[in-house]
Amino acid sequence: MKDNWNLILLDILLPGINGFEFLTSFRKINTETPIIVLTACSAPTDIVAGLDLGGHDYVTKPFHVEELLARIRACIRNQSRSFEPTLEIEKNVPFIYSLKETIVNLRTREVLQNGVKINLTPKEFQLLLYLIEHPNEILTRKKILNEVWGYIFLGNSNIVDVYIRYLRKKLNSSFPNIRTIRGVGYILEI
Repeated sequence: MKDNWNLILLDILLPGINGFEFLTSFRKINTETPIIVLTACSAPTDIVAGLDLGGHDYVTKPFHVEELLARIRACIRNQSRSFEPTLEIEKNVPFIYSLKETIVNLRTREVLQNGVKINLTPKEFQLLLYLIEHPNEILTRKKILNEVWGYIFLGNSNIVDVYIRYLRKKLNSSFPNIRTIRGVGYILEI
């Protein structure tokens, strides 16, 4: 795609095209631009669909403008963090992680299991990398939100749980166990 977008705010209820259809089409040509789905569709199935199709965040109407602005800043800040591993590579930091039959390559942002490429969204890759960089450490949901999504969320959000579920679904049993610590968070057991 020739245009470089910092962020897209996408409403699902668009005239002429469904926002989910737009999101699907856009992700085929651009997997990196952060997209915040901003909509009145608040059903859990809509939220899951919006995130599954490549949305980085999902905000339902009505919303507070300050919260939306914080989420926008966090997405843009987080997007710039996704390029940091390249800087670390130039400083001779190891760029390949190997866990059982899973290989995570920071240079190519590829994940291979038994030689088969696993397609992860940018946010799934960042979450996986964060877990790998903190093995055998209990990570609270708040800490994961702050470090991976780039903002402190006040209230209840299941976005971390949703993305952990995505990783578990995409990574087979040859990947180390991502164990739930009930009421706290998660731990990658190596």
